[in-house]
Amino acid sequence: MTSAVAYELAQVNISRLKFPLDSPELKDFVDALDPVNASAEAADGYVWRLQSEGGDATDIKVFGDDWLIINLTVWRDTDALTAFMYQGQHREMLARRREWFEKVEEAMTALWWVPAGHRPTVAEAEARLLHLRANGPTPYAFTLRTSFPAQGAEPVSVAVPEDLGCGV
Repeated sequence: MTSAVAYELAQVNISRLKFPLDSPELKDFVDALDPVNASAEAADGYVWRLQSEGGDATDIKVFGDDWLIINLTVWRDTDALTAFMYQGQHREMLARRREWFEKVEEAMTALWWVPAGHRPTVAEAEARLLHLRANGPTPYAFTLRTSFPAQGAEPVSVAVPEDLGCGV
């Protein structure tokens, strides 16, 4: 007998563009969006991603800033998210992120547990990021480097490659 999953992992990452999305400098990034999104959707442990009618989230505003783009997803757990992030075309995009996005000192990525079936909103993601920036990793908002189990016990440290980072 299997038990139902009580929680799923929400993940938000935002990035500050160096150039407009329709610029030649971002052509490789924009061209890779559909294939990377398709590979995410096919990945083990993928649950959901925020998208507009265009099929991605590049036209959804975050923090009211036209130069910020958002990626908001839900995964089975941190293992599933990590497995997707650090392999294949997504890894290649991570390696090139400095070509396309400004380097920002504040946290741009946050994770948190949601009840199974819940789909987080942009406002919820913004609140989690602001909490992480103000308080560091807690069960309310954490990082891959310092994550918390769904029931909110002690943090779990995970090795994340330095060259790819996780936003903090």
